Amino acid sequence: MTSLKGRTALITGGLTGQGLAIAQALAGAGANVAVGSYIGEGARQGDAAAYPAEAELQRVRAMLQAEGVKVHAGHLDVRSSEVIDAFIQAAQAACGPIDILVNAAGTTAEQPVSGHSDALWEKILDTNLTGAFRTTRSLLPGMIARGWGRIINIGSTAASVGWKDNPAYCASKSGLLGLTRCVALEGAPHGVTAVMISPTWVETELMRRNVAQVAEREGKGESLESAMARIAGQNPQQRIIQPGEVAGLAVFLCSEAAKGITAENIQITGGALW
Repeated sequence: MTSLKGRTALITGGLTGQGLAIAQALAGAGANVAVGSYIGEGARQGDAAAYPAEAELQRVRAMLQAEGVKVHAGHLDVRSSEVIDAFIQAAQAACGPIDILVNAAGTTAEQPVSGHSDALWEKILDTNLTGAFRTTRSLLPGMIARGWGRIINIGSTAASVGWKDNPAYCASKSGLLGLTRCVALEGAPHGVTAVMISPTWVETELMRRNVAQVAEREGKGESLESAMARIAGQNPQQRIIQPGEVAGLAVFLCSEAAKGITAENIQITGGALW
């Protein structure tokens, strides 16, 4: 089994969805974990992000602490360098120097190009792409100085395949892949890897909210459950990828066995193109 005992991981978007699944898997492998998400609905601008409530903090903290590791959980807005730096300071005080960064915070909106206001476009790019840049900028120097680090960016098949009514999301994930490769080359001589995991649809609250937006825009009166089943049926494996599958790969990429895997875009699709 992979052991990450003695390591500390920071997971953005770590209170819900793929981020939470990855945090659980890393804690299960022995890593101390710091998880943060934007708490509350105040940031919503017509996007489909899953913004957890304050009560989720206590539930997630207790769940992760049950693994016997150090845990920090709190509000994190990756669009603010000041909030990021304060979160990192608190996380390192509670859990130790951060060796692993997982950029899982993300959002999208089901809109055509002309349906994106400047504010909505900028929010999606700022969260999905620039947010990952900000956290990486803060943590990469310490990883380089210590001679070990793992950076995992949660991308999407949208990085390489366009999708109608998702221009900001596709642009952000394409940009994230470029950032991943640059960080990988910068970290390579110093024991730091950077990899992007790009799944197709993953069954999370974000997916459910996004699919609800799709169904509403198409105006066919389709229920959310029917739309989810239709998406599952379009996948060659006739199913929707689960968060735990992404988490399992993330844990492996943090292991010593994966130290030669960097600058890659690894897809989890069940054979689907999108």
